[in-house]
Amino acid sequence: MIRTLIVDDDFRVAGVHAGFVDEVPGFAVVGTAHTAAEARARVRELSPDLVLLDVYLPDESGLSLLAELRTDAIILSAATDTRSVRAALRGGALNYLIKPFTTRQLAERLTGYARYRRLVGEDANLTQADVDRAFRVLHEQDRAAAPKGQSSATARLVSDQLQRAATPLSAAEIASELGVARATAQRYLTALAEAGTVEMRLRYGATGRPEHEYSWRG
Repeated sequence: MIRTLIVDDDFRVAGVHAGFVDEVPGFAVVGTAHTAAEARARVRELSPDLVLLDVYLPDESGLSLLAELRTDAIILSAATDTRSVRAALRGGALNYLIKPFTTRQLAERLTGYARYRRLVGEDANLTQADVDRAFRVLHEQDRAAAPKGQSSATARLVSDQLQRAATPLSAAEIASELGVARATAQRYLTALAEAGTVEMRLRYGATGRPEHEYSWRG
């Protein structure tokens, strides 16, 4: 199992990301941290294989923490400026995923990382071909094809519903309006979010885990 530590200033978002990671075969969440200081302590205590690291932490930037971790890291952040992205890659991040993202988008990055790790995880001399392959598999799923088997008619119904809505809608609300299964609505909404056609955010309720909500941006 790839032991994963999640570092995010928002404990609710950390919980959502932990749920995402637990759905990916071969990964296990060993802990969470909400500050840079707590992340340092957790890394020393737990020795994780991978850290999913936010940039915006309350005590210091996750980017300044990155070089100290001495473990593999993927950035999960709302920071979209080029300086942050370049600093993350310069600091050793293996990937950079902008919030909000879908379960599938994170799973694709984790799957790529797992394959990369299998190729370079053992103490052995590598050929140039080995190195090239390792870097290729690390990112080859970052732009995976859209799900097959989608109906253009259903996609249009979902899009029309979002365009007409005065407020963002969840997958459950779309499913109820259209009379389809929630999983079906979720599949189409995920595809639209990945294409950049809709905006996805987290909705926090009074109790329970937050859920994704979607709004049209065309």
